Amino acid sequence: MKILHTSDWHVGKVLKGRSRAEEHKAVLAGLIEVARRERPDLVVVAGDLYDTAAPTPEATRLVTRALTALRRTGADVVAIGGNHDNGAALDALRPWAEAAGITLRGSVREDPDEHVIDGTTAGGERWRLAALPFLSQRYAVRAVEMYELTAAEANQTYADHLGRILTRLTEGFVEPDRVHLVTAHLTVVGAATGGGERDAHTVLGYAVPATVFPGTAHYVALGHLHRAQQVQGGCPIRYSGSPLAVDFGEQENVPSVTVVEVTATTAAQVREVPIPAAASLRTVRGTLAQLAEIEAPDAWLRVYVREQPRAGLREEVQELFPRALEIRIDPELVPASGSGTRIAQRAGRSPRELFGDYLDGRGHTDDDVRGLFDELFEEVEH
Repeated sequence: MKILHTSDWHVGKVLKGRSRAEEHKAVLAGLIEVARRERPDLVVVAGDLYDTAAPTPEATRLVTRALTALRRTGADVVAIGGNHDNGAALDALRPWAEAAGITLRGSVREDPDEHVIDGTTAGGERWRLAALPFLSQRYAVRAVEMYELTAAEANQTYADHLGRILTRLTEGFVEPDRVHLVTAHLTVVGAATGGGERDAHTVLGYAVPATVFPGTAHYVALGHLHRAQQVQGGCPIRYSGSPLAVDFGEQENVPSVTVVEVTATTAAQVREVPIPAAASLRTVRGTLAQLAEIEAPDAWLRVYVREQPRAGLREEVQELFPRALEIRIDPELVPASGSGTRIAQRAGRSPRELFGDYLDGRGHTDDDVRGLFDELFEEVEH
């Protein structure tokens, strides 16, 4: 069978105040074109369809149309909720999805069998997919308890909870003539972050070892980390990565989807298929004079300026680079905390003095800024 594995669409993403709706339309159109060309038997979307738990009507329309178009290629389509998604809202779409032949699993249900999906390809290959949406730490315990574990068993770490749940969902991975698959939205120990993930859900106890996945799985399709990568484990484990760079920390990533070919008796063969439709993200740095020598690239830009802060500097940079979404003083020029600068004490100090200390500590010597503060403070005070 052939599988198209994708994740982390983040539809509705706004980057530094700039909507990326048109880029998302182009990216998803590119993904659908890959599906039409590759003719997969199964499409797996491993979470974070949306960038926010309260997507706009436009974002909802784009996601539902993309899922429908993927289904119309003839593939079975399974999508799970990620940490950015509203799991309950995705589950509310299940009647629509089932009518369209799409399988949605937004959140963990009381019946574990709802997360085990069986199918057969047009060529007669039987497959079984264990689909586990994102679980926060507080709901992981509840999910464990729903599956009738003892109180002592439930009182374990997050990784133990996930391991127990996946063991329950994959206990039927024993038939030798069936392809066994897992999809989940989580962080595996040793995997590299893409640069734009939500930190609270990739650290602080959220990472799980690769051993939570059974060695009998033919392929594990993961979402959550935005960099496409293989993960070492007892079975093929892979992140497809995001099909577009979500933030500037991901500018070195190659947006892609993953195509997998596998049978019940042969190992998974994996290919990355690039999705180049979105605008690239780039970082440029230099003095104002150096920046003026750079030909403005066709990309969204983050600009690090090697100049001391002064009034009007941002506007001058914006004039050079109209597509600059973020303009900052180069961090290398900002004095380190405690590097001999005076620490402002609040007691007995006026706002003007405190603001002056702040400017001194940041290496900001422009008197115009101090004057502007005085004018604004005078207005507020009176």
